[in-house]
Amino acid sequence: MEPRPFDELARARLSRRDILRGSAALAAAFTLPAGCATPRQADPSSLRFEGLGHGVDDRMHVAPGHSAQVVLAWGDAVLPGAPAFDVGAQTAASQRLQFGTENDFLAFVPLPLGSNSSTRGLLCANHEGSRLHMMMPGFDGEAEVLSRATRAQVDCEMSAQGHSVVEIVLVDGRWKPVAGSASNRRLDALHTVLRVSGPAAGSQRLRTREDPSGTRVVGTFNNCAGGVTPWGTVLVCEENVNKVFAGSARGTREERNHERMGVGAELEYAWAAHHERFVLERELNEANRHGWVVEYDPHDPSFEPVKRTSLGRFKHEGATCAVDPDGRVVVYMGDDDEDEHIYRWTSARPWNPNLRAANRDLLDDGVLHVARFHEDGTLEWLPLVHGHGLLDGGNGFESQADVLIEARAAATLVGATPMDRPEDVEANPRTGKVYAMLTNNTRRAAADAANPRARNKHGHVLELEPPRDAQGRARHAAERYAWDVFLLGGDPRDADQPGEYHPGIDAGGWLTCPDNCTFDPRGRLWIASDGGARVGIADGVWACDVDGEGRALTKRFFSAPVGAEVCGPCFTPDGSTLFVAVQHPGESDARGNSRGVHHGAPTSRFPDHDPALPPRSAVVALRRHDGGVLGG
Repeated sequence: MEPRPFDELARARLSRRDILRGSAALAAAFTLPAGCATPRQADPSSLRFEGLGHGVDDRMHVAPGHSAQVVLAWGDAVLPGAPAFDVGAQTAASQRLQFGTENDFLAFVPLPLGSNSSTRGLLCANHEGSRLHMMMPGFDGEAEVLSRATRAQVDCEMSAQGHSVVEIVLVDGRWKPVAGSASNRRLDALHTVLRVSGPAAGSQRLRTREDPSGTRVVGTFNNCAGGVTPWGTVLVCEENVNKVFAGSARGTREERNHERMGVGAELEYAWAAHHERFVLERELNEANRHGWVVEYDPHDPSFEPVKRTSLGRFKHEGATCAVDPDGRVVVYMGDDDEDEHIYRWTSARPWNPNLRAANRDLLDDGVLHVARFHEDGTLEWLPLVHGHGLLDGGNGFESQADVLIEARAAATLVGATPMDRPEDVEANPRTGKVYAMLTNNTRRAAADAANPRARNKHGHVLELEPPRDAQGRARHAAERYAWDVFLLGGDPRDADQPGEYHPGIDAGGWLTCPDNCTFDPRGRLWIASDGGARVGIADGVWACDVDGEGRALTKRFFSAPVGAEVCGPCFTPDGSTLFVAVQHPGESDARGNSRGVHHGAPTSRFPDHDPALPPRSAVVALRRHDGGVLGG
């Protein structure tokens, strides 16, 4: 008997689930014709704001009754002695003291330590990329950078990536950076020295001429999403690190490894022209020293950042934490590339909530797992452990260090499910369910259970459900979960790839290319997007209930300026402020075309809108006019 088509199987499973839960509205979402909507007066959503419509221009927009405030932008002062932003005099020395560019992941860490403050805290921000043709005058486009960038320009660019920590306070309804705070900090690609720990530390494959020990690395870069541990440290994820390396590893021990990571094949930066450690023929192992999760303590500026190799090496998009009922810490991670995988790491021992110092190296000892999705709606977590199954010397894995350095190859070998660009993967703190953002995958030739569309243009969201213990708590360390499709991105009226949501969404309620997510204090899901230009709309933030009659009824809350993606959404503990990152504004037109766009001719000059200034990536605070909880 031939297997049932996935769309039939998924609808049957959804129907069974909805009958059990009594959710007629959700069942209707998959049976009513596309584009049907419930009357506004019958709106079942718990979110009490009027959603924005679709559209795109050079400004940002937020739902009526709310304000959008720029808190920090590229070039703003972070450390003492930072000069004022001067577009004509950018240097590595000034940039290492200033807020970096292309901010992505955001975390609000309340102050003082251990408090639940929503008026004072540390704003922690990743700086994912840097585009010299947008940062500096003299380049007519991106293609010129590789051949014309000088050493001084490259060093400034490297100093603009990494991470920033800035103390902020809420004064009269507006967030203000605290100048000269002892907590303020910058990590970057040029100056920061990091320790390497865990099973891969000291591996021959991490040793270089500059670091024969394989335990000290200069620089963290291409820092995308991240996470915060239960003990209050921050996890910074290295993603597209392959794009700085030039040359070839053909005929070497690293050929398979570098090819799988795209090292040497996707050069976008001119770093190798001025720093030979990024030339593969000169330093073959340097690439293996990047692509990890970095842990640092925002409460201790003297804390040396650490690359935690136990969590594996790939293009990390997020490292979000949950705690199992037995106290073990679970870290969820996505590998942001077509046909790559969703991962989970479980600590070997429980964390200690009473002695913070006892958790300092907890992330060095645990097991990395990768997800295999089954058509019956179950999910199996497969351990990536040397000597387990096929992960042995016969397949090129001589040690656990090899397994972690080549986590992608190990995941494929054990039979993990290739996914449609897994990005953020986060557990809902109210329900314990886990939500995975799958952005898109136009390379996918055939659909499967967890990726229900071939040539997936719009992405989708999966809902993963761990089993429960006797007290109803989610067992995040369990070997098997249940899973379901939460929503399919795209316009419900699209004849080719119609989106699937609650039928009550309004004209601006549908989204494309989900990227990052977060949860408000009520456990409602807020989704940031990256890919609106594919269909001529602005990227932004949408919110929806995850259960009840308003499940998957997405509403558009925020809209970014043209050329920008939105990422890093995070709330203050009381839910009165949502911070979002507006990344690379003005880099392309409404359809994603970047031809002719550069520093002097952007499509938006957000946030300053000053003809003398280029566009600047920025952190934006979204609040209700009355200071109340967002969404009601």
